[in-house]
Amino acid sequence: MNDIDAWVWWLVGAAALGIPLVVTAMPEFGMFAVGAVAAAIAAGLGAGVVVQVLTFVIVSVALIAVVRPIATRHRSQRPQLATGVDALKGRQAVVLERVDGSGGRIKLAGEVWSARSLDTGHAFEVGQEVDVVEIEGATAIVM
Repeated sequence: MNDIDAWVWWLVGAAALGIPLVVTAMPEFGMFAVGAVAAAIAAGLGAGVVVQVLTFVIVSVALIAVVRPIATRHRSQRPQLATGVDALKGRQAVVLERVDGSGGRIKLAGEVWSARSLDTGHAFEVGQEVDVVEIEGATAIVM
């Protein structure tokens, strides 16, 4: 055991920290792994144990302090490009069959959709333009 250099142990530690990163998908483990690689570099350059541990701690904490808030901010943002039914919300459609609270048909994005009025007491006549506010299954809710 004494024949193995300290930098090898740091690389083993980095690999060991990479396993929970993959299994749990927690990016913090990746940041600790990078800190271990930095400590391995310090050990390879001949730094003492105290400098190695300080390098590990400083790099790991710096990555968590800088990268984690950025990742959290990006994770909470909505995608720039709406796809699927999300892309249909807010679009205009043309009434093909009278639409009221119980149903009807509209032409939305070149396709015929079943639709119903958001306000059950309001009806839209053939040829009128309506706005799609929600998609529930295969039914567009319009106003």
